[in-house]
Order: sequence, then structure tokens, then C-alpha cells
Amino acid sequence: MREKIEAYIEDHKEEMLSDIVSLCEIDSQKRAYRNGMPFGEGAARALKLALEMAADYGFETINYDNYVGAIDLNEKEKQLDILAHLDVVPAGEGWKVTQPFRPLIKDGKIYGRGTSDDKGPAVAALYALRAVRDLGIPLKKNARLVLGTDEECGSECIKYYYNREKEAPMTFSPDGAYPVVTIEKGRLPGHFTGNFPLSEDLPRLVAISGGTKINVVPPQATAVLEGFSYRQVKDISDAVEKETGISFSYDLEPVFSVTAHGENAHASLPEKGNNAITGLLCLLSRLPFAPSPRMDAVRGLYERIPHGDLEGKKLGIAAADEKSGVLTLAFSMLSLSGEEMEGFFDVRSPICAEPENILSVCRKRFAEIGIRLENTEMIKPHWVDEESDFVKTLLKVYEDYTGLKGYCVAMGGGTYVHDIKNGVAFGAVFPDTDTRMHGPDEFAVIDELVVSAKIFAQVIVELCG
Repeated sequence: MREKIEAYIEDHKEEMLSDIVSLCEIDSQKRAYRNGMPFGEGAARALKLALEMAADYGFETINYDNYVGAIDLNEKEKQLDILAHLDVVPAGEGWKVTQPFRPLIKDGKIYGRGTSDDKGPAVAALYALRAVRDLGIPLKKNARLVLGTDEECGSECIKYYYNREKEAPMTFSPDGAYPVVTIEKGRLPGHFTGNFPLSEDLPRLVAISGGTKINVVPPQATAVLEGFSYRQVKDISDAVEKETGISFSYDLEPVFSVTAHGENAHASLPEKGNNAITGLLCLLSRLPFAPSPRMDAVRGLYERIPHGDLEGKKLGIAAADEKSGVLTLAFSMLSLSGEEMEGFFDVRSPICAEPENILSVCRKRFAEIGIRLENTEMIKPHWVDEESDFVKTLLKVYEDYTGLKGYCVAMGGGTYVHDIKNGVAFGAVFPDTDTRMHGPDEFAVIDELVVSAKIFAQVIVELCG
């Protein structure tokens, strides 16, 4: 069947790219509930369009109350679920090739928010279903494409779905990397709060705001100051910029504020970005503020999560093992307004990490500076048997279609399969490709999406035939 599958996907390549572009034109980041749209109008629009595409291609579809959509290959017993998502992270700053929701095909790539994560792979999976169905390949069981709309903000959509449907015997999500991700690290989506009154003494720190989402390395963070001259702060910020690569800009009216500019990235890969919050805290920790509990807390935060410490060493939670790699840490959101401080950080922990080594240590270290860790539990790691027939089949098809060596990997990112007993991430990013996921100028490599559609189709045949 390989020759037929490859020919079909090549013949429908331009149509597939057009469908990806149409979906990526929709800003489907999570918004407030609106009129039967649990995650806002954009997410509902993207789901509606995707299901309309599938219906136009002759598939039976189900809309689960605008949480999730399902597309069935046939009416037989379900064997395989393919879980993809249509929501996206915020646009962020720093786009140069195109605007976030103006997808652009250029130099063998599709640029735009969602092209790689995860609308491009979702459409590739839809075209895999089309190939198998239109080629008339006989199957004994069903494959279902499940399209969610809240993966980036807690996956409430997929919880809603599995409260109504049973898991398939086998599940993969094209929301990770090749070859096969059998380990997804554990996670502590850290949330802390504190109360620190504004001091009357000058110079003083009035406010801080930075970050957009807990799973995004923040590209920008701003502090409002009183009692400093521009030159006082600029001299120190120049030194910080040389050390960290974080740049700073200033507004002198109506209040004196300094903004740190970094680069966003997925929080599971903090080394791909440059954290504006920790860059800003580095600057603030060096300025000669009047003594105050507020500044003690800010300096204490920076001592615990300094710029460039991506493994939690200073916080005391560093851990690593051979199978799942090192713990990663991203300080992702911070606000200080009035008396209230609130912050978020994102820990991705290896298999060897235990709550008493992570959660308890974080709580103790924050308490030392008057900050409360609100978390009471962690998300456990997910691990699927590398020797299962399911995983071996995925690896075999990957090797056949790419000529590359298949192997199992661990990743810090979490996908829909994190709580699925027999679920793995499978594609659609190839080894050594950095698609700038969650960052500016996100892109998908067209040839990789095309090959992925072929691989997914062959996997359906192998597992459901």
C-alpha cells in the first residue's frame, strides 16, 4: 500500500496546505466562555471549520459541545485514537517573517501560529484518514481523529471527551516529536502568592508585570519604579544586558517604567528562549532600593530562580536520570500590584523526581521569604512500554518512510496522552528540527508534514487492518 499512499498524499499536497493555512488564519487561543463556546469564539471557529472540512470530504463527524470534535474513518470497533488540538498559545512578540495569524508559505515552510503546534499535524492526520478511505484499503477496525480546543490551558476539553467516551486500545498524538515519545516528564505548574505592602521610602518598587502563560518562557516583563533617575537604572541595565542578552527599554511618562525584552519559547524547552522575568529581576536585585520586605522578597525570588538557572539548582530541586533526562524550570509569570504578589513557574521533572524532593522543597524555600506555594500535588510522569507491539509498529513505519533510525525518547512537553494508559506522542516534528513552537515565527516544514501524513496513513493500515 505504500506506493498508493505516497501517491495520494502527493496528489493532495496543495489541498492539504490550503486547509492548514485556512485553520491557521484563526486566532484560536483560549478566551472567556461565550454562548456555548467553552473556550471562546476563536477555538469554536477553528473546530467548526475543521469538522466542516472533514464533512466535505465525506466523513461522519461529532461535535462534543464545542469542547472536542471527532472524525471517524468507519463505523467499526474503535482501535486507534489520534489526538490533536486546534487551540494555540498567545501570539507573543518578535514576529518578523509574517504576522502570527497570517500564515505564509515560504522557502519550504509554513509560518504562523499553530502551523507546528498543532494545526498542521492535525490536518496531516485528516489527510491520512482521507488516503486510507479514498484508496479503499480494507480495515477490520476504526481509527478516529479527535480534535480538542484547550490543550494549551489545561486540557479540560479532552477530560470532557473521556467522560463520555472510552479510550481506544491504542492512542497517539501528533503533538510531539519523532520517532516515538514514550516518556513525558512529570510536572509542577507552580503557583505562589504573597502580600508585601508598598513602602513609603524611596527609591521603591511600585509594580511588576510579566509573562502570558505558565507554559511559555516570557518574552517581556515590566517594572514601575519611583525615586530613580533614568541614568541610575540605565548604567546598571547596560551591564545586565551584556551578561544576559536581555535588552531594556524605558518609559519616563506618566510613570518611570523599565521593560525587559527576551525571547519566548515552550516552557519545557527553556533553553530555546531568553527569560525576560529573570532578566528583569536580575536588574532589580542590583538597584539600590530603600530597605523593605517587598524588595527582600524580590531579591529572594531571584536568589532562588536566577537568570540562566534552567535546572532548579539554586531552588534545590535539580534532578536527572538516564531515561528521562534533566529537570527543567521556567519562571513564566509574575505580577506585583498593590500589596499582592502572584507568580507561576513551570517544572518538568524526570521519572526519578518525587514530590518530597520537588514540591516540599519548593514550599520550604518560598516560605523562607514569606511566599506561599499554593500547589498541593504534582502531575506524575507518563511512561509506556517501549517493547509493546504498538510502539514497535510506529517505529517500523517511521523507519520505512524516512530511512531514519527509530528509537524511543522522553520529552518535557505534555500532550493529550499524558493520562492515556497506552498513549504516546508520535510526530510531527522531526529530529533536529526546531519549529520555534510557542515562539515568534513558528513554522512547520512542508516536507515533514507531507511525510507525516503518509506515515499516519500507513500506521492506520497496520494497526486497524
